[in-house]
Amino acid sequence: MPELPEVETVRQTLKNFIIGKTIKEIQVYYDPIVTGDSDHFANTLTGQTICDIDRIGKYLIFILDRDAFISHLRMEGKYNIVDASTPLNKHEHLSFIFRDGSELRYQDTRKFGRLELVNKDTYRQDLPLAKLGPEPWDADPETIYAKIHKSNLPIKTLLLDQTIMTGIGNIYANEICFTLKIDPRTPGKRLSKRRVAELITISREILEQAIAQGGTTIHSFDANGITGLFQLQLNVHTQKICPICQGTITKEMVRGRGTYYCKTCQKKKG
Repeated sequence: MPELPEVETVRQTLKNFIIGKTIKEIQVYYDPIVTGDSDHFANTLTGQTICDIDRIGKYLIFILDRDAFISHLRMEGKYNIVDASTPLNKHEHLSFIFRDGSELRYQDTRKFGRLELVNKDTYRQDLPLAKLGPEPWDADPETIYAKIHKSNLPIKTLLLDQTIMTGIGNIYANEICFTLKIDPRTPGKRLSKRRVAELITISREILEQAIAQGGTTIHSFDANGITGLFQLQLNVHTQKICPICQGTITKEMVRGRGTYYCKTCQKKKG
């Protein structure tokens, strides 16, 4: 699943290609890919120009003249920028056809992603974005500590809770726990205020490093053909040997999510 660095890479890439383009027509080939009425979505946005692309957590927000729409890529969503004459592939479910003859196509092998029309002026205060917690750069240690200090849930699970702190998914949660030198199964209530502050700092640093590398390319992620390189710097996720102690990396399920960690370097408390 694309996480914050991958979605930010998509945002930066798309801005280079589609800002200033005017939508001539929208074709929806799979109606459920749009939340709400797909005809209303297409009719509302047709004729408008793309002015900017924002991002909150894992959501992209396309800002147009009068309206905006959000896009969540979920498991395997991606955008392809092609010439309008390019044949449609079976996994492309929606096309923004621009007046200059180019197209922005939304592709999603598993069809889990969603696009939704939102208010251009209030989308940050409206659902579904209003329920998200702050990104690590905006997170206050006292506030995050207050949310987790009574929790029996594993810290790995809490990192994945987008209402606590948004943008972190499975890959980066594994890497954050490793850098923090904490067993991902450790209950949130075992973290002191100092450790929560360290957690936030490490989260920022790892996400910044991943953004600088264009994200992590595992399985199908790319941004219009541009693949990330952060997978070359992964310490534990999908790895077999710990880079610190040279011991074997353990993989097990933690609350249903595949979790990689080093039993020697990451000690559990509680």
